[in-house]
Amino acid sequence: MGYNIIEEKDFEKARKKIREAKIKREKVAFINSDDELNRKILEKEKIDILLLKQAGRKDFSKQRDSGFNQVMAKAAKKTGTSIGIFLDEILAAKGKEKSRVLARIRQNIKLCNKNRVNMEFITLTPGKGREIRDLGALGLILGMPTWMIKTL
Repeated sequence: MGYNIIEEKDFEKARKKIREAKIKREKVAFINSDDELNRKILEKEKIDILLLKQAGRKDFSKQRDSGFNQVMAKAAKKTGTSIGIFLDEILAAKGKEKSRVLARIRQNIKLCNKNRVNMEFITLTPGKGREIRDLGALGLILGMPTWMIKTL
């Protein structure tokens, strides 16, 4: 993989770390659970992957809260940023929470497909990675189109 994973709660600190990583010519993945900060980073900074945390979110009465919307999808397409699927969350979730996480991921896949934004599976814990064929099969089940599977 070789990603420099940045997790910050403050925009200025995150911006500083992203720029330091870009000077070193490292690939940057940004992860945070704050939707406003994710959007700000996506629009103002050049990152390679935006990882969205799906576990622990509270859905609205008529729609899911996946932390990703059409505005962010257009910004990701404009900057060439991929959206990351956090594989550790899928593996750690149990019962109803797992079905909610998968439903939110499926919603994000539909948005990325409409806007032609690439998606990637990312794991943070060593030894939890899967083979590319297994990830492709999971992506197909979740609704990824074949063009997106080819870029995994």
